[in-house]
Amino acid sequence: MYGKQTETAIAAVSYLAALWDGPSTRRVSAADIADGRGLQRPFVAKLLSTLSQAGIVSGSPGPGGGYALAKGPEEITLRDVWSLFERPDSSRVAFVGSEICGISAPGDLSNRIGRVEQAMNSLLDETTFDVFCGKPKAESEDDLGPNGLEDRQAS
Repeated sequence: MYGKQTETAIAAVSYLAALWDGPSTRRVSAADIADGRGLQRPFVAKLLSTLSQAGIVSGSPGPGGGYALAKGPEEITLRDVWSLFERPDSSRVAFVGSEICGISAPGDLSNRIGRVEQAMNSLLDETTFDVFCGKPKAESEDDLGPNGLEDRQAS
């Protein structure tokens, strides 16, 4: 449902979110972020530039420079990062029921695909990067409940 750029950008932003300590958070280099997440340094540097232009991270050049979040992790959603690297229609599941297959999806399958897409959209819109700050949510705060997606689908 998302590509390598999005995956890597989420990894980089989550790394910065884990370091978040307010506006005085120490800045780290693109190399530190890449090494901390096991990512390719040049690729991370390129994505950080895009994230900086979008106002998600702030970068400072030179000694003592580096990257930090531009705002609190609770203000940045997965969708904010996802939308920089994905087309809005790229999450559409089109393996069945499209002209490619030459058949139309049965109603039940189409409904199930729609629920998956709805759950993915909710995840992107409702998940903020504060989940990476080391402060686990209490179980009662998890709106998916003990059975995860099944509880959401039942409602």
